[in-house]
Amino acid sequence: MPAERWWLFLVPSGVVLSLVMVYPLAYATYLSVFNYDLGSGSYSFIGLGNYSSLLTEQRFWTSLAQTALIASAAVGLEFCLGLAIAYGLYRLTFGARTLNLLLFLPHVITPVVAALFLRWMFLGRWGLLSSVLISLGVYPPDWLGTPGWARLTVVLADSWQFTPFMILVLYAGLNTVDQSQIEAAQIDGIGIWRLLFQIMLPGIKPLIVFVLAIRLMDAFRMFDMIYVLTSGGPGTATETISMYTYALAFRLLEIGKASALGVLILAILAASTGLLISVAYRREHGAF
Repeated sequence: MPAERWWLFLVPSGVVLSLVMVYPLAYATYLSVFNYDLGSGSYSFIGLGNYSSLLTEQRFWTSLAQTALIASAAVGLEFCLGLAIAYGLYRLTFGARTLNLLLFLPHVITPVVAALFLRWMFLGRWGLLSSVLISLGVYPPDWLGTPGWARLTVVLADSWQFTPFMILVLYAGLNTVDQSQIEAAQIDGIGIWRLLFQIMLPGIKPLIVFVLAIRLMDAFRMFDMIYVLTSGGPGTATETISMYTYALAFRLLEIGKASALGVLILAILAASTGLLISVAYRREHGAF
């Protein structure tokens, strides 16, 4: 095929992307400038009214802060656990692949099914964890009914499911580090932890930035796990920005405002991810 016609190979994927990504985004942006109330049927153009209304709401800022707190805590815990376990697997002399496969199993489970299982574990007094603690003479807290414990439970639940993904990616990354550098460092008598932090981690910095960006974006839009575990409660203690969007669209039926919130989430995620990648890229090239 002539070189000038190679672009034809992009047409099928371009059509699919337009249908599943570009069109929904464009339609949501279009709805965001209208006062579209599905309950009353009102439909009127208000420009940036939905955006200004959201930015002046306390509930928006509260849900945004809770989302940032839960997402950063979950991803931070997943990265620390994933790095420690991946490095342990790297140093194993046998059985690392089999153990890695077994550790990856929680990530295969559908999030809703995983959340139902974890909800059974964390139910107050009647849950598996509470029953075990009571049998040992320890009175457990109300895991899902107390604001602080509910947030911690959500973080632990997300970490339980997505730490295996972090382990898999980091383990693969550690195996790509130049072996000659590792051998030279070992000849110099470097310890195992200095080897990790001074030799291996700098060698996979782009991979670390990539996996953190992917997980932060995914955790920021966390919905199914929280919906099953707490439904945003108690009160609004675990109401993330995605839960707030759901409440606007399917409980209050304010479609225009929910669309505006979705566009805001996209803008926040794009800006945060771009900043993370930009800072990492500039540090990599000695700008800082």
